[in-house]
Amino acid sequence: MLRVGVDAIEIARIERAILSGHGKKFLKKIYTKREANFCKGRIPELAVRFAAKEAISKALGRGLLRKSPLKWQEIEILPDKYGRPEVYLSGKAKEVAEELGLQEIAISLCHLRNLAIAFVVCFSGRIINRE
Repeated sequence: MLRVGVDAIEIARIERAILSGHGKKFLKKIYTKREANFCKGRIPELAVRFAAKEAISKALGRGLLRKSPLKWQEIEILPDKYGRPEVYLSGKAKEVAEELGLQEIAISLCHLRNLAIAFVVCFSGRIINRE
């Protein structure tokens, strides 16, 4: 079975959130320490990770709104040794992925001048043969 999620966000929205009086609180709520260290304040990198977390929550069939069981920091996106983004789940996000039988999460990130986009494909071992 495949599950997909996609999200896009205007980079300026994340920039406004970070530059607001609540910027530190926003960063702490959304990003793990490792993500914040990797991004080093680069707004496009932070924005694309925000979109990625939304896309992953959609693929998991959950949201990241106030009443969601998922927490922003339970979804972490960091590069592997080649720079390819990898998804790391913890807490409730990991539990949901395990309940769905997900074996792999592939993610693609893109940011342009004004827009950050993330696309996620999750694969579980249950293959449906349509023949």
